[in-house]
Amino acid sequence: MRMIVLDSSAIGYQLNEELKWGVPCYTSQEKNIVLIHVFKEYCALLFFKGVLLKDPKGILIQQTENVQSARQMRFTHLEEIVKMNQTIKAYILEAIEVEKAGLKVKLKAASEFKIPEEFQNKLNAMPILKTAFEALTQGRQRAYIFYFSQAKQSKTREARVEKYVTQILNGKGLDD
Repeated sequence: MRMIVLDSSAIGYQLNEELKWGVPCYTSQEKNIVLIHVFKEYCALLFFKGVLLKDPKGILIQQTENVQSARQMRFTHLEEIVKMNQTIKAYILEAIEVEKAGLKVKLKAASEFKIPEEFQNKLNAMPILKTAFEALTQGRQRAYIFYFSQAKQSKTREARVEKYVTQILNGKGLDD
C-alpha cells in the first residue's frame, strides 16, 4: 500500500510521508490526506475527509458509528490491493483535490450527542464542571461524551466521569 500511495504523488501531487499515531500518514500542504492502518483482521487506507469523496465503487467504510469524517478502504489479502491499484490511486487523488479545494466536513456539535446520564448528573451537581466542559473545544467535548458513553455498565461510566473531572476542570481534553 505504501508504494501505491507514494506512487500516487508521482502523478503531479506531492505527498509527504510522516509517522503519526504510530502509523504512516500522508500529508499535502501540512494537511492529513490518508493513512495506513493495520489491524488483526485487515489493513486499511483511512481517508481523513472520506465522507466528502464521491466513492463511485461504494468501497469506503465508516469505521464506527461515531466517526463523522473519515472513511476506510479495507483489505484482507495482498491480491485485493494489487487488483485495486488504479482505484486506490484515483481515490487518493480525489482526496488531495478535496483538501486543495478547502472543502470542510460539517461535524455535529457536541450538543447534538446524547450525554450519558452519569455525566449529566455530575454536570448538574457541579456547575463549575459544566462551565469548564462547555469551555472545551467541540472535539474535546465529543471525545469525553464518546468515551463515557462507550462503557456498558453505569458503574463504569461513573468511574470514568470521576477519573476525568479534574482534567476537565483544568481545560484538558481526554488525551492531553
